[in-house]
Amino acid sequence: MKQAILGKKIGMTQLFREDGTMIPVTVVLAGPCPVTQVKTVEHDGYDAVQMAFQPVREKLITKPQMGHLRKAGVEAHRYVKEFKLDDCAKYAVGDVIKADTFASGDKVDVTGTSKGKGFAGNIKRWNQARGRKTHGSHSYRVAGSMGACTYPGEVFKTKHLPGHMGHERITVQNLEVVRADAERNLLLIKGAIPGAKGGLVLVRSTVK
Repeated sequence: MKQAILGKKIGMTQLFREDGTMIPVTVVLAGPCPVTQVKTVEHDGYDAVQMAFQPVREKLITKPQMGHLRKAGVEAHRYVKEFKLDDCAKYAVGDVIKADTFASGDKVDVTGTSKGKGFAGNIKRWNQARGRKTHGSHSYRVAGSMGACTYPGEVFKTKHLPGHMGHERITVQNLEVVRADAERNLLLIKGAIPGAKGGLVLVRSTVK
């Protein structure tokens, strides 16, 4: 059954199995996430569960957002996201989704925003080779030839060029939940997940 929760990346640490094997894990503060809306096919055209995460002061969100949350009887939260789950009918507005929605051994997909690297050249951004340092060439780390001559006489849109690197939405699939701590709302997920510490992450049951 598909499950989902919103969380915040705290950082990385390591655990040891009973046989002494070391496992690198990422600690995620998962929930609590109150349900703010349950969408149905009859009313909205599709089934989905909308949930909120990370309580904040009312001044930090817009008035329309606050009105939507008040209608659901939920205090101000920074994030509001929705997920298409298998059995949305079992959820009701006001229910609280916690970390115990997942258990040890579950496989999940984690979505986050990668760290921004700012402006980067084509070598760092696209792993291109540098130019030859021979015979007076000064084209060491530039993009090189743009390709086309008279025909078609333009640079194609997919050309790899220098530019903004990072700060992209990335999903890492098929990660294992090593431990779920419902009391402290923590998920310990094997391996690395995208984003900086404190960044928002979406944890969902894997599609693979």
